[in-house]
Amino acid sequence: MKRNYIKLFSAMLLGLAVTFTACDNDDDDDKKDNFNTSYTEVDGVVTIKDLGEGTGTITWSADKTWVLDGLVFVNSGQTLTIEPGTLVKGKPGQEEDASALIVARGGRIYAEGTAAKPIVFTAEADNYEGTSLTNDKRGLWGGLIVLGAAKLNSTPGETAIEGIPTTEPRGLYGGTNDTDNSGIIKYVSIRHGGTDIGEGNEINGLTLGGVGSGTTIEYVEVLANKDDGVEFFGGTVNTRYVLVSNCGDDSYDYDEGFRGKGQFWVAIQDPAAANRGGEHDGGTNPEDREPYAKPEIRNATFIGKGTANALGEDDLIIFRDNAGGFYYNSIFVGFPKGINIEILGDGDNYSQCSYKQMVDGNLKIENNLFYGIADNSAAKLLYVKKESKSTISDATVATANSWVATYWASANNVNDVDPGVSAANPVPTGNVSGAAQSTDSWFMNVAYKGAFEPGVANHWAKGWTRTFAN
Repeated sequence: MKRNYIKLFSAMLLGLAVTFTACDNDDDDDKKDNFNTSYTEVDGVVTIKDLGEGTGTITWSADKTWVLDGLVFVNSGQTLTIEPGTLVKGKPGQEEDASALIVARGGRIYAEGTAAKPIVFTAEADNYEGTSLTNDKRGLWGGLIVLGAAKLNSTPGETAIEGIPTTEPRGLYGGTNDTDNSGIIKYVSIRHGGTDIGEGNEINGLTLGGVGSGTTIEYVEVLANKDDGVEFFGGTVNTRYVLVSNCGDDSYDYDEGFRGKGQFWVAIQDPAAANRGGEHDGGTNPEDREPYAKPEIRNATFIGKGTANALGEDDLIIFRDNAGGFYYNSIFVGFPKGINIEILGDGDNYSQCSYKQMVDGNLKIENNLFYGIADNSAAKLLYVKKESKSTISDATVATANSWVATYWASANNVNDVDPGVSAANPVPTGNVSGAAQSTDSWFMNVAYKGAFEPGVANHWAKGWTRTFAN
């Protein structure tokens, strides 16, 4: 079906780029300003529709509420600036009527809030000025999607992003520029998204497709999304101070050769809704194509739904489809199952599995703290498991688990020691000392495990997030 799409236009005047804020007139008729932005404004509420391709810049100001009516694109060559304290809402709708903000490949977003004035993306139904929606209200709009030109490991090196119709050419992502810059996202809260676009395909809270390391993403909350909290599809983007809470599926997913860095990640799961803490896939077509998915994550805190709340996909983390990755200095509590490492073999291609990545040194789980996961036995915290369709023998799986047990014994992980964290208060009260230091200058070396410094009540997520509003 043919859609209308927003054109975010500005102009050049006397050789200088001039940024415009669309519409100041308060009437209820559709308008098109000189820069071809379609909008309706009523009493300071601006409803935006997408009109297609365009160039230039636009600013969404904090003195208005901006409402997304359908899929709204920041096109290649365009720049969208969102002022601190701005409220952006998405209209309800599913499938072709879904609403979302998509930064297309080659476009840029500068959404730089502050701790005092965060930028909030939420559903139109959210009475942000009064009583907000409860955390079980999910799927009321789409989400925020950012697409870049960094490398994927899929063939032919670009693909259509999940959650957007494949007929939309602006939904393509991937390329050859690992330092690609899609802008800045900072002090941004994304709430109540994840609408279904068809056949159980929901939009993630924050989707990052082929986003490069030139992009800055810090201080982000994803709250009560129906699908995953944050999902990375290839790329090299680095993220710090990210909080995912009360989402209906996995907290952090990655796929297609994601190689970024993460620090101070938090997952807080809803006992009645959540699946895995992390679903980590390596590739899709083919699974063993390079670059391998092997991001490095330090100082995460994953608080699960509890061991008595098994809903099917209950792993703390699953590594599969040739995924690698590194977790250091992290705290994991309250999951029905531990970390699942997929193994293939016999009639399958042994080179395309995460166990092989672990043997080769591309998957490490070291210097972390585990508490209240399965029955707290090491054999259930980190283990090899075959897919149901795999023809690998039980004897081969047993040998692999023996190798993993030997690895675990030397990996300096701490088991069955209470760090004193909870969904209500993720700041540790137990002993979480002994963080391993990194030589990579991007990481901040701290003395503690987990995402929060012990004894600091006014932690980095306090005040600006809905999860820790007070």
